[in-house]
Amino acid sequence: MLKSIIEYEDYRQYMQDFYEDRKRTGAFTWREFAKRAGFSSPNFIKLVCEGKSGLSPLSVERVASVMGFVGIERVYFRSLVMFSQAKKDSDKKNAYKEMCDIAGAHRVRLLEGEAYAFYESWKNAVIRELAPMMPGAKPLEMAKMCIPSITAAEVSETLSFLVKAGFLEKDGEGFRQTNKSVAASAAALPMLVRSMHKQMSDFAKESMDKVSVEERNISGVTVGIDREDYEKIVGEIEELRRKVVAIATEKNSAEQVYHLNLQFFPLTRNTIGGEK
Repeated sequence: MLKSIIEYEDYRQYMQDFYEDRKRTGAFTWREFAKRAGFSSPNFIKLVCEGKSGLSPLSVERVASVMGFVGIERVYFRSLVMFSQAKKDSDKKNAYKEMCDIAGAHRVRLLEGEAYAFYESWKNAVIRELAPMMPGAKPLEMAKMCIPSITAAEVSETLSFLVKAGFLEKDGEGFRQTNKSVAASAAALPMLVRSMHKQMSDFAKESMDKVSVEERNISGVTVGIDREDYEKIVGEIEELRRKVVAIATEKNSAEQVYHLNLQFFPLTRNTIGGEK
């Protein structure tokens, strides 16, 4: 049975499932799908489902009509298409928030809803690490430990979210981390992580002026490489990241929260292959 559109985070996948569901129950083809939606190209819908084309605002309405969407389902489908096709992170965030609001109002839980909210603010990641280190501490005490500074009210709000979403749980007078991972769907994750990286990159710049050299390590190197070198270096960066995580999780004790930025990006265009 075809699931509700509100349970989807990929509009192309829903269109594919809709097509296959109709094909199983009758003589339904890609040509018929496109024709009902008013497209002259018989393969247009198939190309959209394969990710080779997209839907314009007018096309969204045509396809929604063929799939029988009215009311809140049509609104959700519009947001779903916007989320998938938007170029700006701000537009993606707005679309995803509307999807989550609709799903919540209709008692459909998007599995990535908590992860979406988690990545919205750097405070969630920091307090999730800090709270277990300070058993019995009041929000004001935790707030005073944060760089950059935040208020006790923000700490309280963050703790409430982390407990409600299952990232932390009460442990006597303090908190402890649960085994729940902080993850999002393949569709949502890139946008969410970009948002977090942008925040952390800003903090890295500020730390050069606000944190003593004895407590930070910031360095860089500019090199000329080819594609093979690039792949090797990326592999080394990934291996370093895994080692850092292994070291940090090796012991149960911790006394301070750090963040590691790994940034490796081009400063020129490709001189051999042309602009890419």
